[in-house]
Amino acid sequence: MAVQQDPTAAGDRRVGLGDTVVRTARAAGTALAQLASGLGTAFLALLLLLWLAVTAVTSLAGVGLLMAPAVLGALHALAGRERDRLGRRGPEVIAPEPPPTRLRLALVDPTTRRELRWLARHATLGFLLGLLGVLLPLVAVRDSLFPLYWKLLPDDSTATSVGIGDAHAWPDALAVAMLGVGWIAIILGLGPGMARSQARPGRLLLAAGPETDLSLRVAELTATRAAALDAHATELRRIERSLHDGTQNRIVSVTVLVGAARRMVARDPAGADELLERAQSAAEQALAELRTVSRSILPPVLADRGLAGALSGLAAECAVPCRTDVDVPERCAASVEATAYFVIAEALTNIAKHSGAASATITARSRGGRLHLCVEDDGRGGADEDGGSGLTGMRRRIAAHDGTLSLASPPGGPTTLKAELPCGL
Repeated sequence: MAVQQDPTAAGDRRVGLGDTVVRTARAAGTALAQLASGLGTAFLALLLLLWLAVTAVTSLAGVGLLMAPAVLGALHALAGRERDRLGRRGPEVIAPEPPPTRLRLALVDPTTRRELRWLARHATLGFLLGLLGVLLPLVAVRDSLFPLYWKLLPDDSTATSVGIGDAHAWPDALAVAMLGVGWIAIILGLGPGMARSQARPGRLLLAAGPETDLSLRVAELTATRAAALDAHATELRRIERSLHDGTQNRIVSVTVLVGAARRMVARDPAGADELLERAQSAAEQALAELRTVSRSILPPVLADRGLAGALSGLAAECAVPCRTDVDVPERCAASVEATAYFVIAEALTNIAKHSGAASATITARSRGGRLHLCVEDDGRGGADEDGGSGLTGMRRRIAAHDGTLSLASPPGGPTTLKAELPCGL
């Protein structure tokens, strides 16, 4: 008896296989990007390791002792740069207390010793893995496409990217293409592991050790959490107040007018029609206020047009002529985009109300996993960085994301407000 196959199950398997392929390719692409970014710091680590070796050798003659503080400063700076890189591409690497740059103190400092161990590993294994992360995609493309161009090559040229073999016929060219497929398989299978191997020394050796006092960081995170809760409670109170004082009163007015019109419709149709017209007007106003409140919770324009389109809409609605300069190629987390939107909206509201400016500029940049915002106007200046509920609300929103906010407003202007937020996942 023939067994009939369930087409739904077959479709589910195809969808599951497609999802697996997409996830594997995406993971490999992310790994290659991490390896390539690690190659930059690994190359600097290699140069610094050579400088350190020269300093150690020349210290026997006393000359290297003069270079020791500069070498230690470069080591600490490079370690900080690697922490930032790892933090942008994964969990944050909490930095220890600033290590010393004086040679005598650095020799017994545990942080400096860990950084030296990281330097040796990253300059060797990290550099090799980063180099593979850059070269493997190139040789994979070169060998995979070899059958398309092999006849254009000179007769004595090497066929493969590893410098072995010649291609004299189509089977030889197809064999080179199969080698390219092998390179692709290596990238898909080993790429994520290579990226983890490159990052592991930094995450183990550059993070704060057990001897580091993390009370300051704990206090900072506690304050950030409190600011997030305060911002959330303030936002809920604002929404409740808007609904209670505006929309609810409009709806009550509609109910009263409709009830009065029903009682008048028999004895005074003209008066009832007038009341119904007023009720319709009140209902339209209530609907408009409800839409305003819903947009203030999470503007639909962010989902529809992204941050660039949302900021362009804010600039177009601003009472002061406003120019936008937005370069955010990738989407940030929804909460980050919403915070950026409300910060810019509040800043433009303050410009329109208090600055007396003739023009304003909005700038947004996404660099290194951080979203940089800047709002500048040519108004009278003199804004108080510590005053105003609007600025306090902006500061709380940004603190909830562990971001920063700064305001420069000298008397006579210009006023520049800058904010920095993590792009999130």
